[in-house]
Amino acid sequence: MSMPNAVIDLDGTDQRILEALARNARISLKELAEVAGLSSPSAAERLRRLEERGIISAFTVDIAPEAVGYPLQAIVRIRPLPGQLHVVERIIQEMPEFIECDKVTGDDCFIGRLVVRSMSELDGILDKITERAETNTSMVKATPVKRRLPPLSR
Repeated sequence: MSMPNAVIDLDGTDQRILEALARNARISLKELAEVAGLSSPSAAERLRRLEERGIISAFTVDIAPEAVGYPLQAIVRIRPLPGQLHVVERIIQEMPEFIECDKVTGDDCFIGRLVVRSMSELDGILDKITERAETNTSMVKATPVKRRLPPLSR
């Protein structure tokens, strides 16, 4: 595992592997080897090293929320009332509608992304939080930049 804030150099082969996996985490080892210009055993070894170094932390799936019944997404800024930070954090963690949440600096303590089926469902979720925090909610209209890899080359 790498040290915090340590810069890990990635060569072109590692970059090609990561970019291919970002496009399709289910790519076969044979296809990954072709993309990287390696043999399958060499590609497997590179992949193993990327995991050991903590560069790859998971292989995942990207689900379209609207396809599973969640047509609305909201971004919620949350500012816990005095003494309620840990309680609010636990509430957020326990609500499956929060698909992502960051603890941040600044006026707010948390910025979360949640999915809901309706505005009334959103109200119910926010009611559970507003007993212990102030919230500011924005509805997501579109996502012009989806989650992506950070720049891999310098």
